[in-house]
Amino acid sequence: MLLLAAGSASASVLVLGEGLAPGCSKAAFRGRSDKASIETCSRALDEALTTRDRAGTLVNRGVMQMRGKAYIPALRDFDEAIRLSPDLGEAFVNRGVLRMADRDYAGALAEIDRGIALGVDEPAKAYFNRALAQEGLGDAKAAWLDYRKAQALDPDWDAPGRQLVRFRVGQ
Repeated sequence: MLLLAAGSASASVLVLGEGLAPGCSKAAFRGRSDKASIETCSRALDEALTTRDRAGTLVNRGVMQMRGKAYIPALRDFDEAIRLSPDLGEAFVNRGVLRMADRDYAGALAEIDRGIALGVDEPAKAYFNRALAQEGLGDAKAAWLDYRKAQALDPDWDAPGRQLVRFRVGQ
């Protein structure tokens, strides 16, 4: 795999309840990718989990692996999460980010669109990633609109604003 799309945002899954899975979830949301956090997720997968929590834990471990540039294991986790829970939008968004790493922007856009349609916990990140895919396809207007949508969905997140300053809007 090529380098991951610069500045892409991974989409984690909130997992509540008992055991190690909530700790895995918290680590993913906090941006962790260290070996201990990944191991927490792996150990959580050995526990009795609902199908949805197992899929969410796979996504969270995949997110951490992706951050650590372990793209093949991350893809396996996203694929397994989709097999278990085909309505888990975050798995599709993250699989789209991996497609961007291979410069498959059309494939990335399709994956991210599917994730958005299914619903995600952090839609701003999904629209941000979709903007990156749009830019990869050379569609500056669509990218600008998606960065604006990401900014509107999470005004406190500065990443969309940093991208928007690169655009000039003409009449």
